[in-house]
Amino acid sequence: MSTGKPVAPVGRRRTLVLLATAGGVAALPGCAGIPLAGTPNTLYTLTPKSTFDPDLPTVSWQLLVELPVAAAGLDTTRIALTENYLQLDYYAQASWTERAPIMVQTLMMESFENSGRIISIGRETFGLRSDFVLKSELREFQADYLEGRRVRVRINAKLVRNPQRAIIAGATFERIEPIRGVAFIDIVRAFDDALGGVMRDLVGWALIEGERNWIEQPR
Repeated sequence: MSTGKPVAPVGRRRTLVLLATAGGVAALPGCAGIPLAGTPNTLYTLTPKSTFDPDLPTVSWQLLVELPVAAAGLDTTRIALTENYLQLDYYAQASWTERAPIMVQTLMMESFENSGRIISIGRETFGLRSDFVLKSELREFQADYLEGRRVRVRINAKLVRNPQRAIIAGATFERIEPIRGVAFIDIVRAFDDALGGVMRDLVGWALIEGERNWIEQPR
């Protein structure tokens, strides 16, 4: 088990951010070490997706991204893990910079912007008018030790047309990434890869389905 200070990887789309003092390292499952009292958390964030299918449509409609719904166990800044089917646990001395649904919402919006295919996008909390609303549920967002060492991310999404408030499309996106290494930063990299894959598929799906509906039923 590595107990050194995690080091952010070089050459990421946006460097994984470590925002805390030295010495705050999460205990890995199976390790017998007890965290030192008073050791502060190390904070981590993930990166938005920046590469997409070049054939995605460029759209003129407006999209609002709702805050993803999540069960209480995932609606937290703590980094979740599971070692059996009946229990959700958390790493010690490590947290996300924001509650997981808020972080995922921000990364979704940045990913849409990075696609270069949509300009009018915002959070629903701003009260902006829109042609479509993206509703989602964060169903899996944890390290999974049930069958090896891996990270699982699963998001269910629905695209809603305004002003009818009609669901025009729905899909579930899931990605499982192996944890390649024993340092804690390797776990964070696996989260980044898994969420990145989900966001790439989700953004492409939303743009294609929204544009199809927009053409078939113009405002």
